[in-house]
Amino acid sequence: MSYLKRVFGSSQSKKDAAQENAMKALADSKEIYTKRQAYLEKKIELEIDKAKKYAREKNKRAALECLRRKQLWTKQLESIDGILMNLDAQSNAFENARLNMFYLDATKKCTNTMEILNKSMNIDMVHDLVDKTAEQQDITNEITAAISTPTDFDQFDMAELEKEFEMLAEDVTEKLTDVGGIEDLPSVPVGELIASKPKAKSSKKAEEDSELANLQMWSA
Repeated sequence: MSYLKRVFGSSQSKKDAAQENAMKALADSKEIYTKRQAYLEKKIELEIDKAKKYAREKNKRAALECLRRKQLWTKQLESIDGILMNLDAQSNAFENARLNMFYLDATKKCTNTMEILNKSMNIDMVHDLVDKTAEQQDITNEITAAISTPTDFDQFDMAELEKEFEMLAEDVTEKLTDVGGIEDLPSVPVGELIASKPKAKSSKKAEEDSELANLQMWSA
C-alpha cells in the first residue's frame, strides 16, 4: 500500500466508511427517538391516571391541568412517531441504494472485463476461427476414413481363378487321353531275373588272383 493510501485511504475505503457512518447515524437517531417515545408514553399514561384521580376527587382544575400536559405530550409523541417512520423509510431507502450500488459495481466490473476480453477478438476473427475449425474437422474425417478403409492386398479375382482352374482341368484331361489307360501299359515280368555269365568271370578272376599271390610268395 502506498503512502497516500495509508494516509487518505483508498476510494473504496472512503465509500465504505461513509456508508458505515450513515448507517450508524440512522441507527443512533432511531434509538434516541425510540427512547423518547417510550418516555412520552409513560408521561401520558401518568397524566391520565392523575386526571382520573382528580376527577374522582371533584378537583376539576387539577384534572384539566393533567389533561393539558397529557395533550402536550401526545403532540410530541405524534411528532416522534412521524420522525421514526421517516427514519425507517430513510433506512430502507439507504439499504436499497446500497444494494443498487453493489449491483452497479458488479455490473461495471463485469462490463469492463468483457470489454477487455472483446478487444482481443472481433466478429471476423470468430467467423474465421469457426471456418478453420470446420475445415480441420473435415480433414480429420477424411484422414480417418482413409486409414480405416480395408486394403485390397489380400483380395483376389475369384472369377479369374475359376477360369484358370477350368483351363488346368481341361489340360490334364487331354494329357490323360493322349497317354491311354492303364490296360495299355506293358506288363512287368514276374519272378527272379536270370543272371547271365558274370559268375564265371568272377571265378576266373579269383583263380588269377590266387596264382598271382603264390608267385609273390615264391619270389620273396
